[in-house]
Amino acid sequence: MNAFFRTFLLMAPAAVAAMLAAGPVLAQMGGPATVRVAEASIKEIAPVTLVPGTVVSRNDARLAAEVEGRLTSVADVGTPVTRGEAVATIEDTVLRLRNEELKAELTRAEARLRFLEGEEARFAQLAESNLAAVTQFEQTRSDRDVARSELEIARVRLRQNEDSLARTRIVAPWDGVVVERLMMPGERVVIGSAVVRLVDQQNLEVIARAPLEYFGYVERGMNLELRVMDRVESGTVRTVVAVGDRNTHQFELRLDLDATPFPVGQTLRVAVPMSETRQVLTVPRDALVLRAEGISVFVVNGDNTASQVAVTPGIGQGQDIEVSGDLEPGDRVVVRGNERLQPGQEVAIQDS
Repeated sequence: MNAFFRTFLLMAPAAVAAMLAAGPVLAQMGGPATVRVAEASIKEIAPVTLVPGTVVSRNDARLAAEVEGRLTSVADVGTPVTRGEAVATIEDTVLRLRNEELKAELTRAEARLRFLEGEEARFAQLAESNLAAVTQFEQTRSDRDVARSELEIARVRLRQNEDSLARTRIVAPWDGVVVERLMMPGERVVIGSAVVRLVDQQNLEVIARAPLEYFGYVERGMNLELRVMDRVESGTVRTVVAVGDRNTHQFELRLDLDATPFPVGQTLRVAVPMSETRQVLTVPRDALVLRAEGISVFVVNGDNTASQVAVTPGIGQGQDIEVSGDLEPGDRVVVRGNERLQPGQEVAIQDS
């Protein structure tokens, strides 16, 4: 019995080595591996440096009172509002009473004007038959003109008061969310008192500052990467401020966000190009296989078998990365299912 075990222990390493050597064959015996592929291609990319940036709203304002009075309501923090909707209201009793008074003054001015217009017409007929003095006729005409002016003044005063009455409602100039209450109901406001802070969470942009030496490589309309830990999004350069800060020697750039992938205030990294773009051979990042022997990609041959090709990665851009090695543009590289793939193993290509 002891001799048997001694023989087994001596033979086990050789058997294990044989099994490892036959790994690809055993994998093929289990059927082809299902993979997804993409083509290696020539693209224009440039080396980049990561600079800090911040997500801000293009519409972020402290809405202020335009009339004096006591606040009767203020929207709660987190309240979504649409354009034209009230975020706060001011007591309007005095203005409403003033409005009624001005309407009465307007009615009185209209009645006086009608009377003087009738008097003017009557004196004009009498003057034609020499039954009235010309001076009396002219006086009536002058009073009529004054009455017209007073009527117009009454109308303007009424419109002014109605405008003030409308401004007792502090309304949202755009769709947004109330993020801060600067005053509370019951407090008295004066003209210019900030009441709420309203932020548009849909219309966002990224503000970043980069060293001046990279200014010539950033242009309007460029798509730059935005990175937050392992997450990668993109933004379009909307404007580049062509004035550098003399203290920090940096310039400012702003990028539009097509969607709303980040909250306002999110800090991130912006990939700013450091030189002119150049044409390089690229593959998707998912094609890289990191193993103990080095970095490689699996290329699907014409007979649907996989060949392992060692590559050296370079600069990246988005989901693509530069590689150098025994690859050609148009080669099919495995991007899914390459984790356990072995050289020479047969593959079945799955549609994307």
